[in-house]
Amino acid sequence: MTVNITFEPATPADASALVEAQIRAFHDDARLYPGVEIGGPPGYDSIEEMLKDIDKYVCHKIGCDGRIVGGIIVVDLGEGHFHLDRLYIDPDYHNQGIGSQAIGFIEQAYAATSWTLDTPTYAVRNQHFYEKFGYIKGDERQADGIRLIRYEKHQ
Repeated sequence: MTVNITFEPATPADASALVEAQIRAFHDDARLYPGVEIGGPPGYDSIEEMLKDIDKYVCHKIGCDGRIVGGIIVVDLGEGHFHLDRLYIDPDYHNQGIGSQAIGFIEQAYAATSWTLDTPTYAVRNQHFYEKFGYIKGDERQADGIRLIRYEKHQ
């Protein structure tokens, strides 16, 4: 089955649908990883915070057959360094290659010399995913009550 995936700039009109996808994606971690409580990064469930992100950062909506199924938030740290702040996909759309297409999209769309991102230490599925694309595991740190691993990739 071929799915039609699109990546477009997010607008304030998309905030509600993006938050809905984000909530579903982050809450799915509690199902995937025993002992992980339902939750997500600060503001993940707030339309107001999503509107701030859309205004402040580069946000993309991920569409599938006309429906918003996920999002991407990229932070330009300057001098060719970009930080993938968030990449999330509604769990109903997992395992269809959308995440792989999203990584390909951002790596082509930005003139990056380096990328960084953080993912929880418990999220072994995410770690495998990023490592598959050449991201290298770095330091661990504590943030907002969660232990995170920093990943880097130099282009």
